[in-house]
Parts: sequence; C-alpha cells; structure tokens
Amino acid sequence: MTSDIVAPSRALLAEPLVLPNGFVVPNRLAKAALSEGLGRRDFTPGTRIKNLYRRWADSGVGLSITGNVMVDRTAVGEPGNVIVEDRRHLDDLAAWATIAKSGGSKVWVQINHPGRQTPRTLTPRPVAPSAIAIPGTAKMFAQPRALSDAEIRDIIRRFATTAAVVTEAGFDGVQIHGAHGYLVSQFLSPLSNQRTDDWGGTPEKRRRFVLEVFRAIRAEVGADVPVGIKLNSADFQKGGFSEDESLEVVHALAAEGIDLLEISGGTYTSAAMLGVDDSLKESTRRREAYFLAYAERVRAERPELPLMLTGGFRTADGMVDALASGAIDLIGLGRPLAVQPDFPADLLAGRADASVVHPRRSGIRLLDNLTELTYYSVQMWRMAAGKEPAPDRHAALNVAQYLFNNGLESLRSPRA
Repeated sequence: MTSDIVAPSRALLAEPLVLPNGFVVPNRLAKAALSEGLGRRDFTPGTRIKNLYRRWADSGVGLSITGNVMVDRTAVGEPGNVIVEDRRHLDDLAAWATIAKSGGSKVWVQINHPGRQTPRTLTPRPVAPSAIAIPGTAKMFAQPRALSDAEIRDIIRRFATTAAVVTEAGFDGVQIHGAHGYLVSQFLSPLSNQRTDDWGGTPEKRRRFVLEVFRAIRAEVGADVPVGIKLNSADFQKGGFSEDESLEVVHALAAEGIDLLEISGGTYTSAAMLGVDDSLKESTRRREAYFLAYAERVRAERPELPLMLTGGFRTADGMVDALASGAIDLIGLGRPLAVQPDFPADLLAGRADASVVHPRRSGIRLLDNLTELTYYSVQMWRMAAGKEPAPDRHAALNVAQYLFNNGLESLRSPRA
C-alpha cells in the first residue's frame, strides 16, 4: 500500500510574503538581528559594518534585520553599538542602507534601549523601570535607578525619532527589540518592573510602555513603513514574564496594527534563545525551532498576524516543515549567517540541506555562553575586515581576540 502523503516542497522557502500593509518580503528566509559590535567610537556605522553587510547583501535572504541600534548615547548596550539620536549622520546611515539592500533583500533596523542591561564600564548608572539589579551580575552591571515618568516619555520619543531617521536614510522598516532582557522586556517582566504608577503594577500597565513605543513610531513613519517587534515567548525565570502574559501583549500589539512579530525567548540569565540553556528540552532542540509551540498558540489566536520564528533552525527540512504547518511565515536565521553567509542562497538553489552550526556545549554554562559569544562575533568581525569566516578556528583564539577588542566587561551571555 502506497502513501498519499506528499512531503512539502522546498519551493515554500522562495515564496514571497505580503504583510497586511502591502509590504512584500521577497522570500521566507530572514537574517535575524545579531549585535555586530562594529560601530565607530562616535557610534556611527563606519566602514566595518558596511563591509559586513556588503558580504551579506547577496546572502539570499528576503529580509535582513540589523543588530542593536540604540536610541540614546548615554545608554550603550555593548561596545561597538551604532546609536541614532538625530539626523546628523544621515549620509553615513544612507550609505549603510544602500549597501545592505544592494542584493535585493529588504532591510530593517532593530532599535533598542538597554535599560539596566549595559556593562558598568559603558554606563556606570543605568536606568530601568525599577531600581532592581540583574541578579548575580553585580561585578558586570551597575545598580540601576528607576526612571521618572518624564524620562520614560523621553525614551518613547527617542524610539520614534530613531525610527524616523533610519527610514529617511533608506532602510525599509524597523523592529522594536522587546526581548532578551533589554528595556522593553524589563518593563514587561514583573521581576524587573515593580512600579506602582501607570507604568507597572498590573500586566496592562507593564505593557503600556511597549504600546506607547509602537504608537509613537507609527505616528512618525506612517502606515506604509513596516514596524515589527522581537518579543519573548517567556523569559524562562520563575515568577517572570510568562507565555500567557506574552500572549496578552501579542493581542494588544496586533490590535494596534503591528506588521510582524518575531518570536524568541530568554534573557541574559536564562539564554533559551541560544540553545545552551537547560530550560529547553532535548525534544525541543531536535525539533529545531525552539519556540514553535508558542508560535502555534499565537497562530491559533491571531491567524492574521505574520510570524517570524528565530532560534534553532538548521536544516531545509525543518524550515519547510515549520512553514508548511502554517504556524509561521518567516524563518529567522542568526548564527548560520555569521558562519555561512551564503547559506540562504544555497538553500534556495538546492546546494545545501543543512547548516554546520550547532551549540557548543561543555556543560559549564559560563564557558558555553562565552564560547558562543566569541565564536560568532569573531566570524562577523572577519567579514567586516574583508575575510571569510573561519568555522574551525580554535575557540581560545576567538576568546582572546574578543577580550582584546572588548575587555572583561564583555564576559556575559551572547547578544542578539
């Protein structure tokens, strides 16, 4: 007896995606944001980041999302951040946009504020929703002070200004970073937001900040420019931001008209997005898509909302199966692009079936996190210098190069 089941075709990866506002993503593969650490000392893009995006321009992705672009030069997330506060470096940004888009992909800028999640060597007195430090990291992160109402409103304005400037420079859209323990994520979590005013105290008030950020951006860029968000499915900490509360945030953002939701999960203290944390079951890793079950929940309740899923995809079959299931619309690829910059194009052309990327696990969390961080960062820096990635380079050389560039304050979980 023969089976009538037909395996889904890899042609699914090449299908365009039309967002509700009419914006077209040429195919179903996206470069997820990776914090490049390549900006100049004056926080402008400069030559190195342009070299990296020139190398990625022909990668084959339909959508490319830049790494963290910060909205305030007094709140720096990592060494080498690009920061956009106004139009003073518009020409430099425009050159970056032109290079990044030269291969035909659409390019969005991920915009962010680190809040308390900034090394004390970069921001000695960070701000946060509440004066609560990141647990167990006192040597790396300073005790934050709580934001005033006026400061919160100023940061919202800054998000909108940054969005307006980068889209004027030629980028196609923006993504709000609402995951991985940065400021938006801090407002959403009951562990880091213990305010009792209009910005905290209940789930509705905790999500007010992200809704106001989205509204301010939309008012600046208009309805034709896509605005997306990267959101945690959960932060994988006891008493923290849960899947149920995340789903409530999704409903609120969908009602406001968010154009694309990218699903991720975890924080620096529970790095589920990297596949090196014990919070992920082995069965989840084998399924490739770390947060697919949550995506299925979102799809069931908000079928009209386009979904991008990042974290764990390594094989063509895994990607095709996730798309064919109807649970998601875009495949987010991060670390594979740092090691195999042509991987999406090779997938689309049938020249590759799987990525060589896999989490490097020793069983020692700090060592795993450090190895992951340095390995992928150094590969990007090589491309920024006009070289090709070196996947087999010894981990000790990567760690030494990373620490030489960024110092001991960089000894923390990988950034995305």
